Amino acid sequence: MNRRAFCKVTVGSLAALNGLALSAAAIPVSGYLYRKPYFTKGSRLVFIGDSITDMKWGRNEKDRNHYLGHSFVYLIASRLGVDMPEAGLEFFNRGKSGNKVADLKARWQKDAIDMKPDVLTVLIGVNDVSQSRGAGVDLEQWEADYREILSRSREANPKLRLILIEPFVLRVGRLDPEETWKYWRGLIDRQREIVARLVKDFDAVHVQAQVVFDLAAEQESPEHWIWDGVHPLPQGHELIARQWLEKVSVRWPER
Repeated sequence: MNRRAFCKVTVGSLAALNGLALSAAAIPVSGYLYRKPYFTKGSRLVFIGDSITDMKWGRNEKDRNHYLGHSFVYLIASRLGVDMPEAGLEFFNRGKSGNKVADLKARWQKDAIDMKPDVLTVLIGVNDVSQSRGAGVDLEQWEADYREILSRSREANPKLRLILIEPFVLRVGRLDPEETWKYWRGLIDRQREIVARLVKDFDAVHVQAQVVFDLAAEQESPEHWIWDGVHPLPQGHELIARQWLEKVSVRWPER
């Protein structure tokens, strides 16, 4: 990875590329603006979503070798566990492969609200596109379902800290054909617009994963980050983890 090349990319060029305003903290690799975030002692951090979050986390949480899986969740827990052992943070992975937003809605009480998180991270959307089979996505319903589950969590815990990761894709593998790519990226970008609204409405932290991957793919081939257009390789998960840590530490800095 050429760090100097990343430094040359301006925030303005990123915004032009993605159509969304970005902060300096959105630059994903160069600089890595990670600082320790602040969490109250013993905070419970729950991550929920689809296979990108799931990554085969062990459903037997007594098996401490496998309980977090091997996604960005594991990387975030590893970093904070080293840097903030005194905080006694608890991490829980509740990703489930194949899930759409409606699937999250169906299991939200058990896997989100009943977990009593202090910090809740959500990544959802790509399966709504994948499973649409080219028939389109009812984006109004998608937003309504997403908004409902966030509202339910906020009602259960008005102090809940929310972190929303926007869905993302790269033009790799099955997504490479022109028409396929236009369909997928068009819907993902519409979902990203919805996530941006939800971030504002729920005062959440916004992890702009598509922005991060677009920039990374300019510096190295898309295949270096995401092997099938949807699922990140280890270095892709590292990009998500870095962006999460940067955005969270800016929002809730160490006191």
